[in-house]
Amino acid sequence: MKRFLTLPPNNARPRALTLEFAWYGPENVPADAPTLVFLHEGLGCVALWRDFPQALCERLQCRGIAYSRFAYGESTPRPMDEPLPADYLEREADVLPAVIDALGIERPWLIGHSDGGTIALVAAANDPGCARYAGIVIIASHYRVEEVCLEGIERARVAYEQRGLRERLAKYHRDVDSTFYGWCNAWLDPARRDWSIEPLLKNIACPTLAIQGELDEYATLDQIETVQRHAPQTKLVKIDGCGHVPYLAQRDAVIEAIAVFVQKHHK
Repeated sequence: MKRFLTLPPNNARPRALTLEFAWYGPENVPADAPTLVFLHEGLGCVALWRDFPQALCERLQCRGIAYSRFAYGESTPRPMDEPLPADYLEREADVLPAVIDALGIERPWLIGHSDGGTIALVAAANDPGCARYAGIVIIASHYRVEEVCLEGIERARVAYEQRGLRERLAKYHRDVDSTFYGWCNAWLDPARRDWSIEPLLKNIACPTLAIQGELDEYATLDQIETVQRHAPQTKLVKIDGCGHVPYLAQRDAVIEAIAVFVQKHHK
């Protein structure tokens, strides 16, 4: 069941934001069970996680929460004349603690897909003592811009404008054009070609699981291999024959990999 929370304005956020969220998991969970926070992709929202959060929470016998970021799903839309800044993912990592505090969650595990995975990386890098986050799971995340990603986004723009993607996404977002073009234009902006969070990766100290399909149409395996190079505690899971959305394409395998990892490292 979707609910809504309001974040008041502050120095970094000039407007109040209303964000939709949903809780998952069985009714009764052990007191020491982990809590999962699901961070969606660049065109995602609460609804587009499908049944994955509930299934993972049931497997772990824990509670979880997903929320739609500003300009996504049923959350506050972004005005069309307000482009996403080049560091929008870093800014979302700064918003994340306010969401977690508003929901009364302590030391959650972050489960992030694509843009959400990058937000999880930045959040963990901002928490080198692991005081706020117990661990992170990144699925098809990005630490830098790659040509394969830009080519994939160009294909998505064609699909949006000519092949019905707009109509499909409009079912899930209050202002679908703002959602799509905010994401698309930010990534394709030539001024963002040198964007990278690589200098932050060495600060990640929490347990980290990095999952990626070997046929990811938006990224090469360098995206997760570089995370492991800077944060050696990272465990890699490369899924053969899988593209950019392994939590749907290989749902059971991804759920099991995450569950085993969280059970091993949760304190």
